[in-house]
Amino acid sequence: MASLLLAVIYLAFVSLGLPDSLLGSAWPVMRVELGAPVSAMGLVTMIISAGTIVSSLASDFLTRKLGTGLVTAVSVLMTAGAMLGFSFARAFWVLCLIAVPYGLGAGAVDAALNNYVALHYKARHMSWLHCFWGVGALVSPFIMGACLAGPAGWEGGYRVTSYIQFGLTALIVLSLPLWVRPAAQDAQRTPLTVPQTMRLKGVPFLLVAFFAYSTVEATSMYWASSYFAEYRGAGAEIAAMLGSLFYIGITVGRFVSGFVSERLGDRRLIRIGCAVIAAGLVLLALPLKTYAVSIAGFVVVGIGCAPVYPAIIHSTPFNFGTKNSQSVIGVEMAAAYVGTTFMPPLFGIFAQYVSIAWLPLWVGVFLVLLAVMAEGCNRAVDRFHAGKVHLPPAA
Repeated sequence: MASLLLAVIYLAFVSLGLPDSLLGSAWPVMRVELGAPVSAMGLVTMIISAGTIVSSLASDFLTRKLGTGLVTAVSVLMTAGAMLGFSFARAFWVLCLIAVPYGLGAGAVDAALNNYVALHYKARHMSWLHCFWGVGALVSPFIMGACLAGPAGWEGGYRVTSYIQFGLTALIVLSLPLWVRPAAQDAQRTPLTVPQTMRLKGVPFLLVAFFAYSTVEATSMYWASSYFAEYRGAGAEIAAMLGSLFYIGITVGRFVSGFVSERLGDRRLIRIGCAVIAAGLVLLALPLKTYAVSIAGFVVVGIGCAPVYPAIIHSTPFNFGTKNSQSVIGVEMAAAYVGTTFMPPLFGIFAQYVSIAWLPLWVGVFLVLLAVMAEGCNRAVDRFHAGKVHLPPAA
């Protein structure tokens, strides 16, 4: 039964990735039909991100009251409904309205599933599950592209995605008896508030680390195509294709890291990931006329990012205790969404007025912040554990 539930969770992670790259793929056509400017997509994504932050912070309360399985089912149902609603939107303001339940559903399921896997499964599954998120993010542009090439249009792309999500909702509902519910005493315990969570030793360091990591990932992901086109001299079509290099690197990297995650341990994986990202940034920054080395650079940065997110999540129950892990993961997700939402646009302003050539240095600054804050969290947690009870140091 545990294997059957794990298969359902893998599919749920694919579903998490499906909507993430859908709007960007459809927007060039959507905005024309809806009469919206190019920049208007930023408002939609910010509304979605605001919803994910709110629901991430509420994930501890919701999970204790409803259980992870039901929270997952309701959240996927909300995103499925939002995808279907997008397909019927005929005005930009309708997209903004539907983006609210879209974001609320995405944040709750992300935090709930990550905590459940961290508590009940080994580290390799955390890496592979996030690899499956990458599969979903890679597949959805092809779904949208196929629909845009035919009579279905962007509306059809959203409808197909919503049907997949509705099917997954039904599967999750059928699997509800397999999910482990919180123990009675845990379900009745008052969830930690955000200030209480912030007072746990090491949490402030961790939140800054997660914010920095999300900035590294999102900036590399969103600005890769522009970097190739505007700085490395690639044609527009080639640059668009090269923009997928980061997705490829992070997806392959998470698949591979799953095989070594339990041997290396979460802390070593984070350190190795940071070192690999640094190597990739060096390749990006090399002052060469050809962009062949930059191609390798973005792949290497993606590979380096691959183990960091899963390792931070998987180490949370060890660092802060199983009773506190859902609260901590909720604020971790919120910090991650803040970085993802605000820092890439900020780099866009920087690139507009300075130069996009500074992308490797910009990402490098946040990489250093990530490494310093991650080590600060480790030291704070180790001191706390040493003062309470002897625990073996995490690898």
